Amino acid sequence: MEILLDTANIETIKKYETILPLAGVTTNPSIIKKEGKIDFFAHMKAIREVIGEKRSLHIQVVAKDKVGMLKDVEAILEQLGREIYFKIPVSSEGLNVIKTLKKEGLNVTATAIYTKFQAYLAIAAGADYIAPYFNRMENLNIDAREAMKAMADEIQASNSQTKIVAASFKNVGQVTTALEQGAQAVTIAPDIITQALAMPSIAQAVDDFTGDWESIFGENSTIADLNES
Repeated sequence: MEILLDTANIETIKKYETILPLAGVTTNPSIIKKEGKIDFFAHMKAIREVIGEKRSLHIQVVAKDKVGMLKDVEAILEQLGREIYFKIPVSSEGLNVIKTLKKEGLNVTATAIYTKFQAYLAIAAGADYIAPYFNRMENLNIDAREAMKAMADEIQASNSQTKIVAASFKNVGQVTTALEQGAQAVTIAPDIITQALAMPSIAQAVDDFTGDWESIFGENSTIADLNES
C-alpha cells in the first residue's frame, strides 16, 4: 500500500512527512489554488526538497488539447526534470498524450477517472497510475466499490504494471473500501488523515493505559523513569 498526500501546502507536507510512511505527494490546479498566486515552479521544487527524490511528485497539466498538454509537460520537464509523474486527464486528447509520454519513457498518472472504461483505456495505454475519483463517482450514483474491484481485476488479467491510486474521498471509510477493493495506493487530503487519527476512542484508550500505569508507579511516571531509579 502506498499513501500519498493530496496537498501543495509545504508546512502540511513537512508535518505529515514525519508522521506517515509517505510515498509521495499529488497536486492539481484546485489544490494549487488553495495556496494563492505562488511561484509555481519554485513551490514544486520546495515540495521536492521536503519529500526527497525517492518519493513521487504528481503534477497535473492545465491545457485541455494535446498540443497544450505537451507544452505543459515540456515546461515541467525543463524546470523539474523527468522524475515527475505527469497527471493527464483521461479524455480523448489526454489518452493521446498518455501514449505519447509513455513512448518517451515518462511517468504518467491518468486522472479524472469516473468510469471503468476510462480506466481500462488508461491501463491499455500504459499509464503508471490510474486515479479514479471515489467520492465523485458515488455522487454520480456510480458504484465506486464495484468499479474499483473491476479496475484491479483488469490490471491483474492483463498483467499490467499500472497501479490504482484512488482519489477523492470524503471520509476514512471510503479510503478503507478502496484499499479493500484492490487499490494499491491512495491519495488522501490532510483533513481525512486528521479525521482518522483524531478518534476520541484512540485518545481515551491512551489515557486509560496511562492512568493504569500511574496508579501503580505514580503520577506522571513513565517506563523511562524506572531506568533512572
